[in-house]
Amino acid sequence: MKFNFLVYFSFIFCHATATMAQQSEVNKDVLGSYQKAIQLYEQNQFAAAQNKFETISSQVESQQLLSNLEYYIADCAIKLGQPNADQLMEKFVSNYPSSNKTNKAFLNVANFYFDNNNYYDAINWYKRVNASNLGRDETQKYHFNYAYSLFKNKEYDQAEKLFNRVRDDKEYGAQAKYYIGFIAYEQDEYESATELFDDAQREGVKDNNISYFQSDMNFKLGNFQKAIDLGLEQLPKSNIREKSQLNKIIGESYFNLKNYEKAIEYLKEYRGDRGKWNNTDYYQLGYAYYETGDYQKAIDEFSKIIDGENFVAQNAYYHLAKAYLKTDKKTQALNAFKNVTEMNFDEELKEDAFLNYAKLSYEIGNNYQSVPEVLQSYLEAYPNSEDASTINDLLIDSFITSKNYEKAISMLENSRDYENKLAFQKVTYYYAIELFKENEYKSAKNYLNKSLSQRLDAEFTAKATFWKAETDYILGNYEEALIGYKEFKGMSKSKTLSEFSSIDYNIAYAYFKTKNYAQAKNFFESFTKTERPSQTLYDAYVRLGDSHFALGDYWPAMEAYNEAIAMKDYNSDYAFFQKAYSYGFVDRNQKKIDNLNEFLKKYPNSIYRDDALYELGNTYASENKDSKAIQSYQSIISDYQNSIYYPKALSKQSLIYYNNENYDKALNQFKSLVNQYPNSQESLQAIKTVRLIYIDLGQTDEYAKWVRGLDFVEVADSDIEEATYEAAENKFLDNETDKAIKGFEKYLEEFPNGKSSLSANFYLAQLYYNNDQKSASVPYYENVIDRASSEFTEESLRRLSQIYLSESEYDKAISVLNRLETEASFSENVLFAKTNLMKAYYETEDYQKAINYAEDILNKDNIDDEVISDAKIFIARASLEVGDEERAASAYREVLETANGKLKAEALYYDAYFKNKAKEYEASNKVVQEITKNYSRYREFSVKSLIIMAKNFYALDDAYNATYILESAIKNFSNYPEVTKEAETLLKEIKAKEAETNASIEVDKEKEVEGN
Repeated sequence: MKFNFLVYFSFIFCHATATMAQQSEVNKDVLGSYQKAIQLYEQNQFAAAQNKFETISSQVESQQLLSNLEYYIADCAIKLGQPNADQLMEKFVSNYPSSNKTNKAFLNVANFYFDNNNYYDAINWYKRVNASNLGRDETQKYHFNYAYSLFKNKEYDQAEKLFNRVRDDKEYGAQAKYYIGFIAYEQDEYESATELFDDAQREGVKDNNISYFQSDMNFKLGNFQKAIDLGLEQLPKSNIREKSQLNKIIGESYFNLKNYEKAIEYLKEYRGDRGKWNNTDYYQLGYAYYETGDYQKAIDEFSKIIDGENFVAQNAYYHLAKAYLKTDKKTQALNAFKNVTEMNFDEELKEDAFLNYAKLSYEIGNNYQSVPEVLQSYLEAYPNSEDASTINDLLIDSFITSKNYEKAISMLENSRDYENKLAFQKVTYYYAIELFKENEYKSAKNYLNKSLSQRLDAEFTAKATFWKAETDYILGNYEEALIGYKEFKGMSKSKTLSEFSSIDYNIAYAYFKTKNYAQAKNFFESFTKTERPSQTLYDAYVRLGDSHFALGDYWPAMEAYNEAIAMKDYNSDYAFFQKAYSYGFVDRNQKKIDNLNEFLKKYPNSIYRDDALYELGNTYASENKDSKAIQSYQSIISDYQNSIYYPKALSKQSLIYYNNENYDKALNQFKSLVNQYPNSQESLQAIKTVRLIYIDLGQTDEYAKWVRGLDFVEVADSDIEEATYEAAENKFLDNETDKAIKGFEKYLEEFPNGKSSLSANFYLAQLYYNNDQKSASVPYYENVIDRASSEFTEESLRRLSQIYLSESEYDKAISVLNRLETEASFSENVLFAKTNLMKAYYETEDYQKAINYAEDILNKDNIDDEVISDAKIFIARASLEVGDEERAASAYREVLETANGKLKAEALYYDAYFKNKAKEYEASNKVVQEITKNYSRYREFSVKSLIIMAKNFYALDDAYNATYILESAIKNFSNYPEVTKEAETLLKEIKAKEAETNASIEVDKEKEVEGN
């Protein structure tokens, strides 16, 4: 409305005249200045006008004039956009609430904010306008502007009411209908919105968004072809954001029309909401790829759906699993099918997924639960399924293939079904063999007995019979072993089995251990006629020689030893020594001497050198070659002070001196022997010989004086002592354990230093040990090893070390094993010492020494595969501990070639670990799959391997499998806290990364997982 200056001036002039009449004087220049200010305002020179108005306001007192001046000052501030403009107008309204300019002031400020797109402040002022005081044109503009301001602030209900007031207005009606249509669109009232948009277009609204809205509405109304047509029409005219949304609308419309190729074309052009897709977006594109047979691309999209817990996710994971199967990715398929079974949105999908999950578990193994449990769960969930019979067959077979024997046995044990009894026979046999390989012989025998309780399959009956005999043999039950071997040999099925080839060898050894050398000889001889050259054939020749030797058949013994020596690839020091030794029994002393000397040259490091030197000395002595005999004995005295032949050599050498009347040397040697080896048989014999020497010298007083200084001599001659010892020994020989223990304890209590105290301590220790009272045996074994070397020392060292090792007293074990290594006469005890020193040093974290012993073992000849595997595994473990991963990886690869059971699982785990570090992700996963299939019962390694698999999958851009595996590990393996902690950390990292592109992922959701 144009300002009428003349009317306004007349009003001011009259008012001023009245005022002047009342007041004595008024500055006449004020009105002129006011007039100039109004002119400047009318000319839109608001800054100059504002300055004039402010100057005038300081010169007048008239309230009416001041009211006008304050209004114009505030209005100029509004028009100039001054920051305090609204405050000035608020001040005007506050100071002059009854002014006729107040409503105008509200409208002007509101329109000013509207024009400057400040809709929030505009609303606050429009609210204060009294529309009834406005002219028609002002009213329509007020309604539209106020409505639009509300619309921009998404106050749709209020906006719609005001738009409706101007929808028929010529100036504002078309735009009002457009915005009312948009509000209807936002409120999903698509029919109404369509009608309003059409009206708006007819009335001239050219907004490009109308086509977009119409396309979207038709899509939401299910008019997919129309949505496509409108969308394609709008697409070239749209901005970047609108293009993205239209591509999604067009793509989804094609998707719903099952035109998946066209759907892919548009769906993949969608840029997401604020740059992020959600799970439904990934599902649609993935499903479209799936339907067009592009399974790898389907996997790429489906696998981005993380944390899905709705119908869409269940459907996506199902088709993801199917796509994995199509691309032969069975482990990934297993995880996806399992995930589908954990959702209840589509029961039909769930049942089919469970069937596939069960079959795949049987085929490739299952790290989350045993395969039999999976199959059993399916049968329980769907007992009437047409596939139940197939799954039941797989269930029976899975007991064997899964190698989860304990669980399988518990499920089969009480079944009366024939097939289950047959499965029970097989499973108990396989479990027994696993236990046998892990040296758990008593448990192995128990399960072999269970297998033999169901003699339904002749082959497994024969195998169980053989391995039970083997177990008895290792446990020292030689008579029972012999019965088992003979029973096995008599079975018709046994001849078809690999075990049959060595049965005569096994029977021969059982006879050998029971000292039935005649029968042992027959079976060893029978075995040597059929066996090909091997370590076993070599050993058979040696034991055949030993059997002949024990029977006094020395020539046949030597022939057998010669057969062994002729096998050049084997260390023949024992056979060579035995052959040389045998010549002495057929009156071929010179041959014996020659062979013993040859032995000493040929085998400088043999553990039988002290034996050879002693026999050489004895033979020289029998041939009256005293100087050479003394020389041989002296070699033992000088070089083998821990040998059992040391006191014997001293005794023999002393007797030669005595017989040659070299009394001084004889006395010195005998006294040294008695001093070093009291209570020994050699010592007691020495005392008697010393007595004869002193008698020959006529110095009986000297003898009496010397012998009184020996604490044990008087007791040694006691009949009471001998009777006490013999009583205990008789009970020992009669196998009356408790009475023997009491007898030996009584003897040692009464005669702690008696002549038989050494053997009493040893036998008492053995009795306690064999009676599973190992702790009670310790002080007696210690008493034996604390004395000078004897025939009991070696066995005591071995048994004592076993006790310390079993109680994890590694420092004590190391001390004893070090002695056993240097003092043992039997090669198997030397090897025992070395292997256990390797383990003990590893346990005490002396990793370099563990490695050194492992290397020493590997350099030995004729070592069992099991010992070789042990050595290599400790090299691998110790190398890891010292940070030498390259050597550890190499050692674990070697272990893989020979290891079984738990060692195999460990080696496979590290093979997967090192392949992951080398970025060989596919190869690493294949190794984990082998662990899952064949070694899942070793939970430590199968569970840890899941983390490696998760890392592999994420490195291969399969976020779905990576996160699913980690979440499953957290849920199912809380008893492995180190694993779950690593899984939680890794899961958090992956989700944070994936949330950058997937709006459906809640980064904090792992907290819920932790609480499950």
